[in-house]
Formats: sequence, structure tokens, C-alpha cells
Amino acid sequence: MSPNTSSAKPEMLTSYDFMKTSDRSAIRYGIAYCQKERRRGSILLLNGRKEFMEKYRETIGELIERGFDVYSLDWRGQGLSARMLANRHKGFIEDFDIYLNDLKMFVSNVVKPKAMDPLIILAHSMGGHIALRFIHDHPQMVERAVLTAPMIDIFTSPLSRWFASFISRAANKIGLRHAYAIGSGDYADETFEGNNLTSDPMRLMDTNKVIAKNPDLALGGVTYGWLSESIKSTGILTQPGFAKKITTPILIISAGEDNVVSNEAQKKICALLPDCEFMEIPRARHEILRETDAVRSIFWEEFDRFTDPGTRA
Repeated sequence: MSPNTSSAKPEMLTSYDFMKTSDRSAIRYGIAYCQKERRRGSILLLNGRKEFMEKYRETIGELIERGFDVYSLDWRGQGLSARMLANRHKGFIEDFDIYLNDLKMFVSNVVKPKAMDPLIILAHSMGGHIALRFIHDHPQMVERAVLTAPMIDIFTSPLSRWFASFISRAANKIGLRHAYAIGSGDYADETFEGNNLTSDPMRLMDTNKVIAKNPDLALGGVTYGWLSESIKSTGILTQPGFAKKITTPILIISAGEDNVVSNEAQKKICALLPDCEFMEIPRARHEILRETDAVRSIFWEEFDRFTDPGTRA
């Protein structure tokens, strides 16, 4: 275990704002500007399910120290962006294409007009999944991408993937699309004992404290609707020929002790991508960027190597 020894400055996101989508939903975004005379470019930071920008304050600070401006957003249905259901704790999306449309609007209307090149994606879990689909559809938008524990496939334990897919489709057909999937419920603080996210207790408690200050950030478990759409969307990633069309250089960093998403699926898609590097951090749990200093130092060494202009062919 390691204490949180972050040197991140107290205020990193210099501006928060909202963009209105075509269906009049409000999506919150933030921009953190590097004040260094010599900057290295811009980072598009894409977080995972249940997450929000404040959770990445430490990471944003470290990116700024490296000379990057940082652009990020709260996905629709989480953080302070628009929620779709009356119970705001329920994790729901009508279709993963909505995430992609929101991201395209954010990059086109907010990021590209302001961002310094190169634009690099840093994405975690569900954010990594959306990033791959986005890069496939818009290959010229970003120069490269670093994906931590990307959601190429999810664990549906105790159910098999096939049975989870069957159950979610059946639930949707009988009108339970907005109902919690089995085992899911409203938000509750994470406890360190038995958690599958990080082996750093201080960083885990930091997230609980942020939500305690602003309960509107909280998000609970997934609905049958979200589960069904996630299974459908991960299926798109493994369609024949999909990965081969993604020519953007990609680094996948896998968590060796991950039991949230599948490491094997990450290895398989990396083998299919034309320009992909894969590395696994053995003692890391799912949230690599919220892990111990020892784990995070390995991540940052790989990130710096991969994003250093001197390492590019």
C-alpha cells in the first residue's frame, strides 16, 4: 500500500462548461491549460463508467507538469452531465453510438478549435472502448492513444457472457430496460477491503470524499439497458476487419489483477491492430491511474516513452 503523495496543484481544471447536444442534453466538459512556455500538445482524457472529471485531478496535474493541455468531459448519464432516468443512480444508455456522437461534437466544436497539436487520447476502461470506436470512425482526429484497462470485453460473473447477453435482451423485451441488472443497485461508498479497483487506500477514499462533497456525482450499478448496449458495442470491436482499419498508434496498458474487464480480450485486439503495443502491470488492479505510486510510476514511464516525439518512427 502506498500513501497518496501526489504533488498535483489544488486547482487544475481552469474552466468547466456545458455543451448542448442536438437533443438538448447538457454535457459537462473541462479544460486545463498548461502554463509552461514550451508545451508538448494536448490530451483528450476519457474516463470510465461511473467516473467524472474530479476523480482525475491528480492525473490532470501530472499531465500539465509534462507540458500538456487537458480536455475532458463527463459522459452522458454520469458526473454532472445529463442523466436519462428519474433515478440518477441508474447506469443507462440507449445506445453506445450516443457516447460517440457526444464525443465527436466535443472534439469538433470544443477541442479542435483550441487544442495544440499533437492531440493524444488517454482513456480508461469504458473510455478506452469508446476511444477505439471513435478512432476507427475518425482516423485523422488524434495522433495516438494510450488506453488503460480498456473495456474490450467485460466480466459478467457470476453469469456467462452468453447468458448475460440473453438475460439482458430478454429483460429489454419485457420492459425492464431501465431496471437494475442483477447484482446492481444505487451508489454506495467503496470500502477498501475487497475492492477490485485499486490497492491504494488513500486514492480510493479520495473518490468517496469528492462524492460526499457533491452527491450529484454519484452513479450506481448498471441497468439491463446499459448491459445490453455494452455487450452489443463490444461485439462491434471484434467484428472481422474492424481492428485492422485502426492505423493510429496505440498503447494498451493492462492491469494484471483486473477482474472488471478482460485482459485476454485486450491482448487479442492489440494483436489485430496494425500499430499497437501491449504491456501488463502485474500487481495493478483495474484503476491503474488510481493505483499505488509504484504501479503509477510504471504507467508514467510507459506513457512518457510512447508520447515522446523522440521515440516516434
